[in-house]
Amino acid sequence: EEECGKKMAGVSECFGIGSTVACKTCYNREIEGEVLAFDPQTKMLILKCPATSGRPNFNNVHIINLSLVSDVQVKKEVNTAPEAPQSLNLQRLNTRVRNQIEEKKRLITALAAGVSPDGQKLFLTITKTISEVTWQGSNIVVLNQVTITPPYKPENVKGNADSKAYTHIKKVVEKHVNDQQALEHCKHKVPQ
Repeated sequence: EEECGKKMAGVSECFGIGSTVACKTCYNREIEGEVLAFDPQTKMLILKCPATSGRPNFNNVHIINLSLVSDVQVKKEVNTAPEAPQSLNLQRLNTRVRNQIEEKKRLITALAAGVSPDGQKLFLTITKTISEVTWQGSNIVVLNQVTITPPYKPENVKGNADSKAYTHIKKVVEKHVNDQQALEHCKHKVPQ
């Protein structure tokens, strides 16, 4: 117990990011993994371990309170300084914030116009690939060329039938309607 306490006291200099550490928990469970983070004040260690599912691109992450472990061993020390975090692209972040605000405003407009949940879902589906989508009352207007009226089915798509925009939007609406029907069908099939 005392030896464990001594290990804990000098632990801050032992855990470099990227080092491999093994520890035995108070439940007698052994955990070994790569150090992602360590806070010496709270004695909390975050380890990245291979996924228990065995999937190669996944990991388990353990947050370990070192006050509650009986043994800690550094298996492989990494002495290199961690890489500095990449700088933030503030322009891109501001653009994302503006886009999110605009999207929320469009949704509020839809709610205020009393648009059905089906119309709202279709609107969101279209905005995933096309940014120029607006509400005109309860109608969805895409690229200022195509209008979709309630109840938001393929036959409710209006515009120049020869244009690429019309053809594309009609396909998007058809796929959306089919996906929603398949989803509903699955919901009713699953026993509650």
